[in-house]
Amino acid sequence: MIRKLLCCVLAMTALGVHAQLTVRSASGANPAAIQATVDQFRADLGGANNGVGVFSGVGGRREVNWDAVPNGFSAPNTLPAGFFNQNSQRGLFFVASPPVNGFMVSDTSTSGNGVGVEFTNLNATYAAQFQPFSAQKLFTPLSGNVFDIIFFVPLTGSAVAGNVPATVSGFGLVFADVDIAGTTALQAFDANDVSIGAFAASPSAGGLSFLGIHLNGGDQGIARVRVSLGNAAIGPDDSPGSPNFRDIVVTDDFIYGEPVPILLKDGFE
Repeated sequence: MIRKLLCCVLAMTALGVHAQLTVRSASGANPAAIQATVDQFRADLGGANNGVGVFSGVGGRREVNWDAVPNGFSAPNTLPAGFFNQNSQRGLFFVASPPVNGFMVSDTSTSGNGVGVEFTNLNATYAAQFQPFSAQKLFTPLSGNVFDIIFFVPLTGSAVAGNVPATVSGFGLVFADVDIAGTTALQAFDANDVSIGAFAASPSAGGLSFLGIHLNGGDQGIARVRVSLGNAAIGPDDSPGSPNFRDIVVTDDFIYGEPVPILLKDGFE
């Protein structure tokens, strides 16, 4: 049965930030079911997609949809944690805490590395399980299901990685195949590493889920995001029912506010 769109908007005061925290959530059977909520989150962030390259000021957003990641960094190859902070400058850096030991972007069916789409190089059943939001590549951590994201001020070119810590006004993520409620979630932290809030994605049962967190009007932003994907690392069969209760979840698009220097955001520059 096609799951009807589930959209929830919450507003509350973030602890110690004097900002309104808006959370947008949707789930459904296909990309069309969550598209309106994704677009609303883009509008929440404001401005245009700033693409790749140098810091563009306090307005706009950045997006990662994985599809332009070269074959050399796609399955069966791994993706460097700093790929989107150096190779493709968008101010985003992955932090792999044990047991996570790396990251992977899935292959494509044409002009790829020949290992199959949707991580079939890791498990042949995944082709029938995962679907992309923006075709065709997806993203996953390896050997674990929880990882962190931190932000840096984007630079131009790939010679030097971004090295100025940054915050963003919001962060949103598309999840593929959330089956078990309460296990797939985002937790945001401010520049002092104080939790702003943790929120769970709505189940989509073979479809797609979106979850976005936006701070509106505050003097601090999001400096770190903890991403929890289901309750198990990618590799085994997805079996969310008894007796295993194993929910394997991967991601598609990342959407986040323009990374702003922490000192500038806090008003010291």
